[in-house]
Amino acid sequence: MSTIKLQTQIKRTPRVMQLEGIFDLEAASISRTEIANNIPDLSERPWNVGLIVGPSGAGKTTVARNMFNKELTNAEQIKWNAGNAVVDDFPQDLSIRTITELLSSVGFSSPPSWLRPFGNLSNGEQFRVNMARVLADNQDIAVVDEFTSVIDRTVAQIGSAAIAKTVRARKQKFVAVSCHYDIEEWLQPDWIYQPHLGEFQWRSLRQRPPINVEIIWSKYEAWHAFAKHHYLSSNLHRGAQIYVGLVDQQPAVLTAILPFPHSVIKNGRRISRTVVLPDYQGVGIGNKFVDVICSGLKAQGLQVFTTTSHPARVRALNKSQNWELTRSGRVPKIGKTSSMSINNSTSRARITTSFKYAGDANADIAALLCPRPGR
Repeated sequence: MSTIKLQTQIKRTPRVMQLEGIFDLEAASISRTEIANNIPDLSERPWNVGLIVGPSGAGKTTVARNMFNKELTNAEQIKWNAGNAVVDDFPQDLSIRTITELLSSVGFSSPPSWLRPFGNLSNGEQFRVNMARVLADNQDIAVVDEFTSVIDRTVAQIGSAAIAKTVRARKQKFVAVSCHYDIEEWLQPDWIYQPHLGEFQWRSLRQRPPINVEIIWSKYEAWHAFAKHHYLSSNLHRGAQIYVGLVDQQPAVLTAILPFPHSVIKNGRRISRTVVLPDYQGVGIGNKFVDVICSGLKAQGLQVFTTTSHPARVRALNKSQNWELTRSGRVPKIGKTSSMSINNSTSRARITTSFKYAGDANADIAALLCPRPGR
């Protein structure tokens, strides 16, 4: 058993001596504290994510500083230039593609927000962009004190899952130092240390908790809660059919579907908008929700297409067996029969990628996609 011994000089002032008398404390000029550090040699086993956890005063920071002094950081130590877009404060040797991939992977996937200064972001967005900076600045191992301390617990849990997935994908090492036990099953650490108990435990990787999403048929007014979070436009065609996904009865994701008139394609539909609210980004809710909606539409005899320029969405669709690529590049100017002509006014200036849903049909989901009384 290893012990960290701390000594603090006590200045013998009148108030200190009064306090000793009131509470019958032993007069002393030095305060001594011992904290157990039973973390073994971490090089003995491969790992990516660690968690040092316990109540306030347990000695978490002391242990982390003792083990990872140079790597230990917290949110206050990360410097952001007040007038800069957040992307400009990442290491200069990183390409913009690498930066945006990293931001998206931790659940901060809104290009308009990438252009804002750090101080203009919400608490949840600041947490995620801070984590992206930590991973970018510390290529080998990153250790974060007060992890998730200043954000609400939904952001903490979803964000922990996104960060852990990113760390493992990048083959980095990350240690969270936190007083919150509710992140453990979302972070899925390879090891846990509790200083107040002196207990160290290696863990096997498990599945994070499931996120149950309820699909509801919604009216146009539902768009107002999602509009400002879309990466290109806050506009939405009023004829769109809107489906909203609820997590614990709270809106989390929206997909809007429009008819797709075409001279060759019959019964076509296109995905007009898909938005995941910031608190729920980074764990694949949007991609899964769209796939489920499309499986129901296919069971109704419809063909579904999507066009996107968002790099994270393009990567996800390219990897998915449920989607097949139909076009990549700028929209060609070939007249009304173009499969993408419905988007010509907005997408010709951008490099976009188009896909067709090729996954399974699901009759049960098709039934859910029909309007219900009162909707």
